[in-house]
Amino acid sequence: MALIEAASPHVMNTYGRVPIALSHGTGVRVWDVNGKEYLDALAGIAVNTLGHAHPKLVPALQDQVARLIHTSNYYHVPLQEQLAARLVELSGLTNVFFCNSGLEANEGALKLARKYGHDRGIARPEIVVYEKAFHGRSIATLSATGNEKVQKGFEPLVEGFIRVPLNDIEALKRATEGNRNITAVFFETIQGEGGINQMRIDYLKQVRKLCDEREWLLMIDEVQCGMGRTGKWFAHQWAGIKPDVMPLAKGLGSGVPIGAVVAGPRAADILQPGNHGTTFGGNPLAMRAGVETIRIMEEDRLLENAASVGAHLKAALTRELGGLRDVKEIRGQGLMLGIELGKPCGVLVQRAADAGLLISVTADSVIRLVPPLILSVAEADEIVARLAPLVRAFLAEPQ
Repeated sequence: MALIEAASPHVMNTYGRVPIALSHGTGVRVWDVNGKEYLDALAGIAVNTLGHAHPKLVPALQDQVARLIHTSNYYHVPLQEQLAARLVELSGLTNVFFCNSGLEANEGALKLARKYGHDRGIARPEIVVYEKAFHGRSIATLSATGNEKVQKGFEPLVEGFIRVPLNDIEALKRATEGNRNITAVFFETIQGEGGINQMRIDYLKQVRKLCDEREWLLMIDEVQCGMGRTGKWFAHQWAGIKPDVMPLAKGLGSGVPIGAVVAGPRAADILQPGNHGTTFGGNPLAMRAGVETIRIMEEDRLLENAASVGAHLKAALTRELGGLRDVKEIRGQGLMLGIELGKPCGVLVQRAADAGLLISVTADSVIRLVPPLILSVAEADEIVARLAPLVRAFLAEPQ
């Protein structure tokens, strides 16, 4: 039988795609249109929390599709209140705005910070952002992003951002000293696209304290590292702090597009009718996906699973690869791990796919592993068994 070619000639050429067209999946495995099986260590880029075709999620979504998919925000959507109440309970914050993606959630956070400034008489609000950050590809969120490759060709960028290095409280104080226009500090607890770079617990506490002292909003982007991926609902919870604003997306809907801006008391009432909105955001299908995702995560103890299986996976990777000269660091937490190599390693995405493993490479030289939170110890060992020989062979090649 002739192989089916993976091609999309009528789709805008905005991605450097791997030449694979996926057909279906179950658990942590997917199959392409030619029947080849892959172990999914990418989960749609940290999206498919429950893996593929989860037996508890599928019938719930089928039920919702048969009831209501979309109504618009002219009307109350009971499932919005249901999901918002759970997010408030899990985060200890106050209320939620629903949208469609991480980009939109981050855009909403930036609007909140600007409105917060204007409400306090600041005509040109400024927001502290971070080196290597990634917050999205709209004009505002790419301006907040710390990646020149993402920004190039889209200038002029949006003004009002002050950029600082990670984990350096003195650098943050120096960059903002005497500046009365600062309204917020905005960062990812663990940078995903930037290379799986973690904010230290002591630094998170220091920034929370500084924001309280100066009446700034602490805005923590949990789009990729939140929703149980590190073993707590939100990665900043390891530091025992609460943000004022928390964008969420990705894993919240287990594959159904969803975004959320969760706000604490300082930010909860900034946006009023007419200040912000969305057509698709908060639709019944996405809300049902969020409600069911959280329910299933609790029933199946997936936070504990992410912590324990993630620790096992990290230990196994360290055992197999940690001693190699060009393996600079294996880092991350739970099921959000990065393997930094001493040279660009983008070719490993295709080589891994050839070996039946789906991964990504970010920041040019960091292998990113963000598998579904249902991953078992045996499947973690399978990831290592497929990946480690590829990394060793790659590092043995001449420059």
